Amino acid sequence: MEARGTAFPKRRAAAQHNRDKILDAAREAFADPGPDISMAEIARRAGVGMATLYRNFPGRQELLEALYADEVDQVCAAATIEPGQSPASALVTWLRLLIAFLPHKRLITSELLEHTDRDGVTGHRARAVEAGRPLLAAAQEAGQIRDDVTLEQVFDLIVAIAKVNESPDYLRPLFETALDGLHRTARGEAVRRGASGTGQGS
Repeated sequence: MEARGTAFPKRRAAAQHNRDKILDAAREAFADPGPDISMAEIARRAGVGMATLYRNFPGRQELLEALYADEVDQVCAAATIEPGQSPASALVTWLRLLIAFLPHKRLITSELLEHTDRDGVTGHRARAVEAGRPLLAAAQEAGQIRDDVTLEQVFDLIVAIAKVNESPDYLRPLFETALDGLHRTARGEAVRRGASGTGQGS
């Protein structure tokens, strides 16, 4: 007979495993551009019964909220500078992760806003901004990224591009142009100085 002291941790581990499987299945399901995904379909993809699904997530809204929070947690956790990596490289790598996250985030967000208040959604954006702010500050302090932009402005630009109703192939160079424009280069500084002086007397 299994000792009581080891039974509870195993049950908790099994419950967490089931929860993770459900979130992974939901993430995959909502990444599909097809018809609305039912809770039964998510349970099928996760390989769990409906009772297990509803024990973890009593309804569709709770599942969407948990999935959204989990996605944002991953984005926040990735906001790091690896040894030997330049601050600008770390920032751009992190922003690319954010860009990859946006397509299914938009699907989840649009459905969430039908059932919950906007503050709950924007609160997650604020968490992501706070996580990435040190990356931008480090890159600006190193003189690698232009110092006249905030992370909120960078987010707004990326989200605006993501809202363009075109294919990923169409959007990709737009995102890359936006990321390239963040870098502080000698040529870029010269262009900016020239533009700011246009129309002014010598």
